[in-house]
Amino acid sequence: MERNSSECLLKKLDEEIVLLDGAMGTMIQQHKLEEKDFRNEALADHPYPLQGNNDLLSITRPEIIEQIHKDYLEAGARILGTNTFNANRISQQDYSLEDYVEQLNRASVDVAQKAAIRFEQDHPGEKVWIAGAIGPTNRTCSLSPDVQNPAYRALEFDEIAETYLEQARALMDAGADLLMFETTFDTLNLKAGIYAVEKLNDLYGSRTPVMLSVTITDASGRTLSGQTLEAFYLSVMHARPLAVCINCALGAKEMRPFVEELSRICKFRVGVYPNAGLPNAMGEYDQSPGEFSGIMKEFASLGWVNLMGGCCGTTPEHIRVLKESLKDMKPRMIPEIPQESSYSGLEPLRVTSDTGFLMIGEGTNVTGSPKFKKLVLNHDFENALTVARQQVEAGANLIDINFDEALLDGVESMRHFLNLVASEPDISRVPVMIDSSKWEVLEAGLKCLQGKGWSIPSASRKEKPNFCVRQKSSAGMAPRWW
Repeated sequence: MERNSSECLLKKLDEEIVLLDGAMGTMIQQHKLEEKDFRNEALADHPYPLQGNNDLLSITRPEIIEQIHKDYLEAGARILGTNTFNANRISQQDYSLEDYVEQLNRASVDVAQKAAIRFEQDHPGEKVWIAGAIGPTNRTCSLSPDVQNPAYRALEFDEIAETYLEQARALMDAGADLLMFETTFDTLNLKAGIYAVEKLNDLYGSRTPVMLSVTITDASGRTLSGQTLEAFYLSVMHARPLAVCINCALGAKEMRPFVEELSRICKFRVGVYPNAGLPNAMGEYDQSPGEFSGIMKEFASLGWVNLMGGCCGTTPEHIRVLKESLKDMKPRMIPEIPQESSYSGLEPLRVTSDTGFLMIGEGTNVTGSPKFKKLVLNHDFENALTVARQQVEAGANLIDINFDEALLDGVESMRHFLNLVASEPDISRVPVMIDSSKWEVLEAGLKCLQGKGWSIPSASRKEKPNFCVRQKSSAGMAPRWW
């Protein structure tokens, strides 16, 4: 199928509220599949259980996935998410199927395209977009899985960036129209994905359209890794996405204040695809299509959204009733948002004409703080963290971190300390200034920040490494040249 352009999609989003599909897993569960359904001749002797690896069904039972796509299209969806939520090397390690990543993604795009082609043939004038669905993986870059070792990471930035690049390239090469990073619970994972897309753009010589979707875990309004919704948005807006969305974890009712907030602050299009309410005592989603669409209709009537769909527990019937409820509803108009300097840790920092002076904590800079330098040289990072905490408690809006000392490994010290800072919400709530005369130290630091910090390259005028060039929009730059 010839790709439908992102420009065409943007035009449609300006004309009407476009519908995403609903849950894939919910529909698969209705088929009550067994282990044999997840195997074909090539996987007949695979030594590990495969049941539950739903992405495999695009290869072993493609007719089921195609029918699900068809049902959503008939219900009113015009953006189909591919059956690839876990079709990445990291997630497929659980099934020892790392080498199937390209095949899984290509097969899933092919199945979605077959459904889209048939629908477009049967409905002249209608257009369908294939969104290559990319999940968050089952690991986190910004948190340690070991409470006894908070500086440890089971997943490094470079590893997940390469993982995302492999999947993104397979999806786009197979013919996806755009990429959809969804159910983001750790912004650093997503930033690695954005970086991977920038590398993909270099390979293609053109810009790959993306949608970004975050998951707010509960009424606190934060992601699993601790960021507020606004802090998340500020951290990823450099990607210039087609849309920023909220999905999963919450029902539409619980998601309401966050949809309103995103609509107010976002200079891109806004999407929402909640669960069918909250799980009942049996862990099942039982919100009716009517109740679901009734709440979603309010979002549309208030002018908050450009895209709508469903996540866990939703079905084609939820999408069908939602489509009916949205008749004559106009899409959100992107508001005029003042240009401001903005940064984030776990919480946002916007610098306006009324802000006045910012207080920058320099106590965590070895070139300016003998106390901090001594602690770090003695590997006393526990008390070094106390210095950072005291800076924030004293009112610092940002903290400056510098490890330019001949007796230190700057890269390792920066990485270790920033990972420790990330484990302390009372410190990491403010943005970080990464200060160094060495580009490799700046790069190591940027790869540890899930927020949008500042980078201070106190370096000579040498060509910047590729990573720092790519990060210039996701971290403020305050160069000090000599």
